[in-house]
This record gives sequence, C-alpha cells and structure tokens, in this order.
Amino acid sequence: MIWEIERVYGLDAPEVFSAMLQVPREKFAPSVYKHLAYKDGPVPIGHGQTMSQPYTVAFMTNLLDLKGDEKVLEIGTGSGYQAAVLSHLAKEVYSLEVLESLAKRAKKRLKKLGYKNVSVRMGSGEWGWPAKAPFEAILITAGLEEDVPPALFEQLKKGGVLVAPVGKGENKEMTEFIKLKSGKVKKEEHGIFHFVPFIEEPN
Repeated sequence: MIWEIERVYGLDAPEVFSAMLQVPREKFAPSVYKHLAYKDGPVPIGHGQTMSQPYTVAFMTNLLDLKGDEKVLEIGTGSGYQAAVLSHLAKEVYSLEVLESLAKRAKKRLKKLGYKNVSVRMGSGEWGWPAKAPFEAILITAGLEEDVPPALFEQLKKGGVLVAPVGKGENKEMTEFIKLKSGKVKKEEHGIFHFVPFIEEPN
C-alpha cells in the first residue's frame, strides 16, 4: 500500500507513512470487504459512506503538517481509520460523525484497538466541537459543495490549518486553508479528489 502511494503517486510523506504502517486498516473494514482494505481505492462501510482510498488519507493528512503536539478535529469519523492515523501524529484527536450507527461502531472499534487519545461523538460537523476548541488542525473527510461552515474557522487557532475537499458535483478540489495571525484565511488548492457528500444533519 505504501509502496503504491510512493511510486504511483509520488507522494513523499515519511511521517504519515510511518503512522499508516502502525494502523491495521483491515480492522476498520466490514468483514465482507476486508480483502479490499489495502487496495488502491475506497472501501464501502455502509450508509453510502466509505473508508477513503489510502492515497487520499495520506495526502490529506500530510497537508496538516502535524508535529505531534496538536489538538485535531476530524469531521466525518466514518470507520475510524483516519482518526487512528491521526492519533499517531497528534496529541489529541476529536472526531465527529453525523450518522449514529457509524459513530457508535467507530467509537467501540477505536477503544478496542487501544486508541486512547481519540474521542468520538455523534454530531453534525457543521457546528464543530466548541467545547474542545480551539484546534491547531481540522480535517473534513466528506465533500463540501460550497464553503466551509463558518463555525469551523472560528474553532481553528490562528496559524492553524483546515483541509477539506470542496466543489460542485463529484469532483472536489482538495483545499488547504491556513488561518493567518491577522485572522484572515489563505487558501491553496491541491488537485481533484472524489468524496461522498458532507451531511449536515442526521437522517
């Protein structure tokens, strides 16, 4: 998996690769799809949601440029795999999942696997997690049609980075937002990726 990310996509992210090598990806895939865990593609996890392609996980995580002492907010827990990767790179990870069944399963799975610095709760990502703010980094793992919810920028520390896939339709531009000391936000785009849509409220 890591070889493919390095050789096929040319991504140079040794710290992220090290974290990914410590996470048993197959433990986060439904039993019927475990054979797909290390393949170059997303894995269905139910409710129309997926565990992101390994390259996508590596690329997004690398953009956060984590040093190990950060508090990170993840929007879209899904299977819990991305949160597990982040747990090896940050001090604390707080993850929100709008779908109750996925939130419960991910929380149980992460606890069983021993990820003690990851907290999961059910909630709509558009509001963030005010009680745990501010965050040095925020990662949105579902596709946004338009703008990042304002509450998330409010919960991002000055100097912090927010990474989100943004754009109309299936094609999303991987976008890095850096909150400057002035409070203004600088935006950089990093190519097209495909994501399931961002869900604002529980079904």
